[in-house]
Amino acid sequence: MTATTAPTAAPSRGPLTELFLGGGRARRITWLFVGLMLLMSAVRVISGEQALTSSSTFAAALLLAVPIGLAALGGLFAERAGVVNIGLEGMMILGTWGAGWAGYQWGWAAALIGGAVFGAAGGLLHAVATVTFGVDHVVSGVAINILAEGVVRFLSELLYAGTTNGGGVTQSPALSSRPPSFSLPVLSSGPDLLGDLENQHWFLLSDLAGLLRGLTSGVGVLTLLAVLLVPASYLLLWRTAFGLRLRSCGENPAAADSLGVPVYRLKYIAVIISGALAGLGGVFLVFVANIYREGQTGGRGFIGLAALIFGNWRPGGLAAGAGLFGFADGLQLRSRGAVVALLLLLALLLAVVAVVQTRRARFLQAAFAGGFAVLSLVGFLTIDELPEGIVSFTPHLITLLVLSLASQRLRMPKADGLVYRRGEH
Repeated sequence: MTATTAPTAAPSRGPLTELFLGGGRARRITWLFVGLMLLMSAVRVISGEQALTSSSTFAAALLLAVPIGLAALGGLFAERAGVVNIGLEGMMILGTWGAGWAGYQWGWAAALIGGAVFGAAGGLLHAVATVTFGVDHVVSGVAINILAEGVVRFLSELLYAGTTNGGGVTQSPALSSRPPSFSLPVLSSGPDLLGDLENQHWFLLSDLAGLLRGLTSGVGVLTLLAVLLVPASYLLLWRTAFGLRLRSCGENPAAADSLGVPVYRLKYIAVIISGALAGLGGVFLVFVANIYREGQTGGRGFIGLAALIFGNWRPGGLAAGAGLFGFADGLQLRSRGAVVALLLLLALLLAVVAVVQTRRARFLQAAFAGGFAVLSLVGFLTIDELPEGIVSFTPHLITLLVLSLASQRLRMPKADGLVYRRGEH
């Protein structure tokens, strides 16, 4: 008889080793981030555009990404429950007005509550129309977008017209108090070690310092809340029984109903949460301006919906989509020359894509990626400064480009947008 040897246990790994060398999604995301920072650092050094990775650019990107991310999170809850929420823009509009009205009377904390309540009211209206009365989800969402604009104008004329405290038919009085903000001690404030390292303009190290300083200096309370809501939403939807039941309503509501899941109730809850989160996105805009103004959302609800689709209906993905748009928007506000440097970054990224597609024997895709890489490189070498109109459109162009590239790998919830009636399916 031959003796069998017991299998040896795999050596234990520390958290950092597991993150960089272990399997799974964490490793892929980590190496993707490292590779992207290396490319951005190289582009900064070659182009000389320090604004590309400066802390001010990253801080502006965070401010611009937060309302989009909150709207996208709102869309996530609704669509995971099977309700398409085209009305995110209208719910954000309601949130801005609610924040302005409550904020000038009782301060920033009341603005936070007021914006969430008004946004939730828009979500409740959408739920009544789609879940109870079976109205087409897109029609209901478009109607809410139109209705919200009329409602806030009517309320402004009713409550602000003729006042002497700065309010009017298109804006509210200023908030009676500003929300607090925080900075990381020693690193981002006081001695400001990250700022000193950023000013050295060293390869990669200064770029990482700029990123960390931009994300940890002068962070508002709602920004911190929005960042925490991303992992909280993941844990709620994918790690709890409530989340499993809610997602089952968006995948197969008939099967969920047969197992005792309260489909109608969960759809209502999800759409109301969706409206409240979109309303919080409107609150953030009011906090930045310290006032409500008509047209303040600027289509961010629709961009949030695009970020949700780009993120494949996942919290981490939509956060990346919101961050991408925020970075492009912040960069074009900081430096028009740095936008030209994006062409070099795009050329390098497309060159990497071409190499990867070649190794996978996808020669047609590799040829397209290589061709566009060459065009981007030629554009970087020949263009000194883009026209102002093209620069301002850069964030939208990048969003459309990324959505078109990611469209083949998207998977929406199976019952998303379907009108459900008990006993008919």
